[in-house]
Amino acid sequence: MGFDVTTLKFDANGLIPAIAQDEAGEVLMMAWMNAEAVTRTIETGRGTYWSRSRQSFWIKGESSGHVQELVDFRVDCDRDCLLMVVRQTGPACHTNRRSCFYTAVRDGEEIELMAPMAGA
Repeated sequence: MGFDVTTLKFDANGLIPAIAQDEAGEVLMMAWMNAEAVTRTIETGRGTYWSRSRQSFWIKGESSGHVQELVDFRVDCDRDCLLMVVRQTGPACHTNRRSCFYTAVRDGEEIELMAPMAGA
């Protein structure tokens, strides 16, 4: 008996948020998946997402080489959000930073927590 993707709660657009986290627990990025992207990710072991702007699938690292190898796939208690533990090669963010969450707001001011990775 395999995983039944129809048990997930997708939004009105047929999408579900997916958070990618590395094995050490650092949150790397959030992207959207539809049912087919979920299935492709589980079957291939590669982070596969749905681009809302392009209306097409994208596999993390397909053009950049910054691939996500799936280590663990988790569903939250409400079945409306996914957590993927991944082995990330290179930066996860399109800005060449390790994480998309590189800006903090502290004491009302924005602070950049990390610079782009060299050579990425």
